[in-house]
Amino acid sequence: MSSSPLTRWHPAVIWSTWFWSGLSPKAPGTMGSLAALPVGYVIFLYFGPLTLAAATILVFFSGWWSCHIYVRETGKSDPGEVVIDEVAGLWIALLVTNGDLILSGAAFVFFRLFDIWKPWPIRWLDQHVKGAFGVMIDDILAGIFAAAAVLLLAQLAFFQID
Repeated sequence: MSSSPLTRWHPAVIWSTWFWSGLSPKAPGTMGSLAALPVGYVIFLYFGPLTLAAATILVFFSGWWSCHIYVRETGKSDPGEVVIDEVAGLWIALLVTNGDLILSGAAFVFFRLFDIWKPWPIRWLDQHVKGAFGVMIDDILAGIFAAAAVLLLAQLAFFQID
């Protein structure tokens, strides 16, 4: 970012890196997901799944905006420090947990698994959809995959999900 006019305090940097959690030198995607987990959990617990769904949509579109600025200004195609996509993806997975702490932990693990492993079609999106939308969309699908895995786990483990 040295040749870029973006500073650590630029709104696109703060948002794209989810309040700088993506600037972690080790595992920035995991750190961003960890930073997003309690926020998503609290939104779900105190305001309900509809509010978390609305917040997820807001994070997706505002993340698309901030990623566009970040990618344009830094010249990086899919910067590791950009983790707002992890926030949106993880929150999708949290939507099916019914606020259960164990299932929320499972949502985190499944989301990270699918985001790192990138099975088809997540890998296809990651490789073929470029720009800020490309940064965001593969994590959205990883979040959907994680939500499906959480639902399956809940059924197999007899968790009560309304």
